[in-house]
Amino acid sequence: MSNAPRLRFLKGHGTENDFVIVPDLDGRLELSAAAVARICDRRAGVGGDGLIRVVRSSAHPEARGMAAEAEWFMDYRNSDGSIAEMCGNGVRVFARYLQRAGLAEEGDLTIATRAGLRHIHIAKAAPEGAPDSGAVTVGMGKAVLPEPGPDGDVTVEVGDRTWSARNINMGNPHAVAFVDDLDQAGNLFTAPAVHPASAYPDGTNVEFVVDRGPQHVAMRVHERGSGETRSCGTGACAVMVAAARRDGADPAVTGRPVTYTVDVPGGRLVISEQPDGTVEMTGPAVIVAEGELDPVWLDAVLD
Repeated sequence: MSNAPRLRFLKGHGTENDFVIVPDLDGRLELSAAAVARICDRRAGVGGDGLIRVVRSSAHPEARGMAAEAEWFMDYRNSDGSIAEMCGNGVRVFARYLQRAGLAEEGDLTIATRAGLRHIHIAKAAPEGAPDSGAVTVGMGKAVLPEPGPDGDVTVEVGDRTWSARNINMGNPHAVAFVDDLDQAGNLFTAPAVHPASAYPDGTNVEFVVDRGPQHVAMRVHERGSGETRSCGTGACAVMVAAARRDGADPAVTGRPVTYTVDVPGGRLVISEQPDGTVEMTGPAVIVAEGELDPVWLDAVLD
């Protein structure tokens, strides 16, 4: 007989960036990096680009300082079990779970993350649509761009090709490279080389970008700790900011918001930057399944 607790989970995705969602509202569950990696394993576990633990901010030591402004904390882990500061698609799916569970309603709410507070708007679903058909908009904070210099001027290398890239932080680090063809990125399950290493002491996500039309780009991404994924929300925001700067469309200079459409392998995101620097991302968030982990298997995973 297993002594493991019965662990409920859900599965969701945002533009096919998929996650295992574990409700742990009172913060009683301890999941090691190895356990997260096993659960996210696509052959031997549930499978996912990452794991989202849903915890009350007041019950998590990293979030208690934000509890007065946000009831819920997104404890996000990459699929290898490593801790991540933020996940843009993940926070939309997190909000969708809260709505589904009756813990949030359509409209505005605030979620605590390791990158700080994120302000969310859950749009009203179309009457004829499924419950998950309403888009979710996330205030992603402001992009941080290093000053020109050793850590601001970075390059990305794949095989014998090298591109200059833009170092942009959206609560987590990104290197954005504009290329002629997305196939030039090669096999992104292997992390591209990024130089200098000092620019990213904790590693980085790498985005490869091509133009599709006016204020319309497409991207592929290698996510730190996960490999190539079908989408990356913070990466799409970093790509939008990099494209706007390249195109001379800085809202802080023009005083006008700028919006780009960003196509990812798993769908489409709409990213806007406001004159005050705030970046907003709008896209779908879908819950596709829920269930319970087998106690015997879970006992072995947690051992």
